[in-house]
Amino acid sequence: MIQKFETKTSLNRGKLIHPLFVRITHWVNAFAAIAMLMSGLRIYNASPLYDFRFPPDITLGGWLAGALAWHFAVMWLLIMNGLAYLTYGIFSGHFVRKLLNIGAMAAYRNIRLEMKHLLIHGTGEYNLIQRILYVIVILDVILLFFSGLALWKPVQFQRLTHFFGGYDQARYIHFYGMVVLVLFIFVHVSAAFAVKGTVQSMFTGRLPKRQQEKLNR
Repeated sequence: MIQKFETKTSLNRGKLIHPLFVRITHWVNAFAAIAMLMSGLRIYNASPLYDFRFPPDITLGGWLAGALAWHFAVMWLLIMNGLAYLTYGIFSGHFVRKLLNIGAMAAYRNIRLEMKHLLIHGTGEYNLIQRILYVIVILDVILLFFSGLALWKPVQFQRLTHFFGGYDQARYIHFYGMVVLVLFIFVHVSAAFAVKGTVQSMFTGRLPKRQQEKLNR
């Protein structure tokens, strides 16, 4: 009787597609990435690479010193949380299942779901394009970290700075790495809001019941 009740409750709540650890690290990464972008815009405004500056209302920190304080603070948060996510993804098999599994069966599931007019993004699984985007953004964050180190401590990390072609060149690399991150966030958020239930599932961890019913047809 208890087992039947638990099964019925689980079905009513929907299928679990995002473990709690993934959800927590996702939102921490989201906060840290946005804070770093906004503070980075203020740092850029202090010494722009091009003939434009970003509106102060979309920057963080108020002035250069405040922006730097925010940037370095959330940098460590992003690094520690990112390492935790990478560690979990590797040892739990999350990356293999979600990002690296591009076999024939995965392709068949993508086609089957799309034929049902249900975007794969809303089911907790990723199609080939999404997997490529996630791999790119992980590599981009790594690039931003090391180019940021070269800018932060160009003397202490002079070999790293030299690897990027010097301090000035490292600034351009860091800037365009930020552009890639902004583009990813735009695509990611747009896809999330385009599929009903996707944002909700990143809070609850579960696929909405109506989407689950579509998948089971």
